[in-house]
Amino acid sequence: MNATTGRSGKPVHLAVYDTLADWETGHATAQLARTGHEIRTVGPSAAPVRSVGGLRIQPDLALDDLRPEDSALLILPGADLWDTTDDLAPFARTARSFLDAGVPVAAICGATAGLARQGLLDDRDHTSAVSFYLAATGYAGGGRYVEADAVTDGALVTAGPTEPVAFAREILRLLGVYEGEVLDAWFRLFHHSDVSAYAVLEKAGAL
Repeated sequence: MNATTGRSGKPVHLAVYDTLADWETGHATAQLARTGHEIRTVGPSAAPVRSVGGLRIQPDLALDDLRPEDSALLILPGADLWDTTDDLAPFARTARSFLDAGVPVAAICGATAGLARQGLLDDRDHTSAVSFYLAATGYAGGGRYVEADAVTDGALVTAGPTEPVAFAREILRLLGVYEGEVLDAWFRLFHHSDVSAYAVLEKAGAL
């Protein structure tokens, strides 16, 4: 595995914007970075943004400079702005270009509503905070809503705001970071605080 970009030779891109929910992507980005993936942040512009927790983040690049062919994955965290303005719609449109190109997208919380408004959930299994949250967008995909902690359909991962570990699990599976018993042990450790999972992870060199 390449020491900076993982198996694909390309970085993972994390969208950052004002009011992003700090807790939703930390498990995914931390574990990806620990296993050799470069994480690059993408903002609406090159200007700094602030998370809902007040963290100041300087984007590595602006959204206009992001191309699907240069990325292994686009992660879209939730943010208050998904529900209060149309400011983040360009990120949902970029998600469309990624999926059209066969490049994975992972969306959690409010970002799922952004994808719903773009019609990206109409024909894909998905989940979110709760079904009626997405129904309020007027999207046509209600029949594909799944009551689950996180859902992967092809190249798209979705999850609700209370499931950052399940969200990370699906990302790790999708990118081939962990699988099978090791992936299950990783999830049990971080979601259930199951100390018995340590032995499996240690044996696999996954700690």
